[in-house]
Amino acid sequence: MHGEGTFCITCLYDIPLTRFWNDKENPVAQTFWGRVNIEDACAYFFFAKGSKYRPILHKLKYKGQRDIGVELGVQFGQVLRKSDFYKNIDYVVPVPLHPKKLRVRGYNQAEAIAEGIAKVIDAELSTNHLIKTEFTETQTRKSRAERVLNVSESFSLQNSKEFEGKHLLLVDDVITTGATLETCAAKLLEVQDSKVSIAALAYASI
Repeated sequence: MHGEGTFCITCLYDIPLTRFWNDKENPVAQTFWGRVNIEDACAYFFFAKGSKYRPILHKLKYKGQRDIGVELGVQFGQVLRKSDFYKNIDYVVPVPLHPKKLRVRGYNQAEAIAEGIAKVIDAELSTNHLIKTEFTETQTRKSRAERVLNVSESFSLQNSKEFEGKHLLLVDDVITTGATLETCAAKLLEVQDSKVSIAALAYASI
């Protein structure tokens, strides 16, 4: 990792990749079993407290370095397009931020990642379908049950007819309990004949 305005590409080669995109029954996918009827789910790399990769996500999320998200999304997209499980994705849908949080941060880190993925897998980036309608407290210190309750009514869909019959790839930066992704996936699955898969940049097992 170099200065504030740059991203060390060589750092990518040291990241502990999950390779979950080649395993339909991987731990991320199992997180959603019995909870929401998705097609597939995976994460790009492992992430733990104290990890030397923590600064990458911190700079992406809090230090204004949106380009890190796009670059990591491109790298993630390159492995997803080689997987049999992520072919024929129509839309890449980032987990949205509430407008209040978006104003503070200046951008949505999940959207940056989704932008990179969409470029590589030749899918359309969605930024105006899934909307965060309620401002919720930070999820960091909450249990899975608390997280589900915290976000259960927080999202809505607009222009949903454009998603009918489509395969949607829902994208977030980090998956821990999967509560937010579960809620978003359930909302997307309300669309007639839609299919949903999930891709998170990092997997923080608990």
